[in-house]
Amino acid sequence: MLSGEFGIMYSLRISTLFVAVSALLSGTRAQDFGYDGHNGPQHWGEQYDTCFGKHQSPININLLSVKEVKLPPLKMEGFDEQIEGLVVANNGHTVMIKVENHEPPKISDGPLVGEYVFSQLHFHWGNNDSVGSEDRINNKSFPMELHIVFYKKEYGDPKGALEHSDGLAVMAFFYEVDRHRHPAYDLVTAALQNVTEPQSAMPLARSLSLLALLPYDLEHYFTYSGSLTTPPCSEVVTWIDYEQPIRLAHDQINSFRELRSDHGHITHNFRPLQPIGDRTIFYNTERDGYFDKSTDVVRKPIVPQESTSTPRSDKSASSHIKITLGLIAIAVCLSFLIN
Repeated sequence: MLSGEFGIMYSLRISTLFVAVSALLSGTRAQDFGYDGHNGPQHWGEQYDTCFGKHQSPININLLSVKEVKLPPLKMEGFDEQIEGLVVANNGHTVMIKVENHEPPKISDGPLVGEYVFSQLHFHWGNNDSVGSEDRINNKSFPMELHIVFYKKEYGDPKGALEHSDGLAVMAFFYEVDRHRHPAYDLVTAALQNVTEPQSAMPLARSLSLLALLPYDLEHYFTYSGSLTTPPCSEVVTWIDYEQPIRLAHDQINSFRELRSDHGHITHNFRPLQPIGDRTIFYNTERDGYFDKSTDVVRKPIVPQESTSTPRSDKSASSHIKITLGLIAIAVCLSFLIN
């Protein structure tokens, strides 16, 4: 029996968690879609017209067709912070992780115009390690894919962002199977054991930073304009697909396949590929340049006037050469004196 101040604090924490979980799961029950049969992707457009749109996701990224660009650095604010109060939820279609009672991470620059605020992250996977990702590279499918969803700050919230063509940004990461376990994902897969049933949720056992879940290379990525990969398939997403995959052990990936929907195990939850149409897929190669998203033009950075003075590195090299020549001359003189 809890009493006093501790009891009040405990009750408030449980109430807060209940509200957070309810908000996280709200709306998902009404979404009558799946990945097979009469609720499968081929029927989504019957209820959601946008799913038949011309700029849908996912797509296949053909490396021979991408346009190389040099974008400014994508700024990631709060990615290295240990976040308390992360909630893990099974909504019957995937597992989601959302931030509660903590300042959400943000991203800006790169291919984006304006600041975007973290909404949630979720996963897509297949029934074996050869399929599962939504986007593909050169028709190669990966066993799983991570989507970190952000909404544009000026639109207020994710719902408001759906009304604007630049409303959402999604950072996408592929997974590959490795012999070694990824320590940060042990925390996530441990939580999955407690949310196997649909419409279940629980807080993560301890704090976690987003950066701990990501690969080392966050500079090289593909970016294009697309849609949500689930109904209502709104074409409001700037996709940022990272080239370097995240490596997990087979059993870590397999943990996701133990989750259940109202119809059984969620063995696969990825949408089939959609036509690229008239879209251009850009590939960010380096950190010098500015991509004007409004005109799809890469603007060259202003190059400073070359200085007439010798650069520091050249001066240093010149000094080393002079010292070396001097030492050689001394050695030659000494050899003559000795002989």
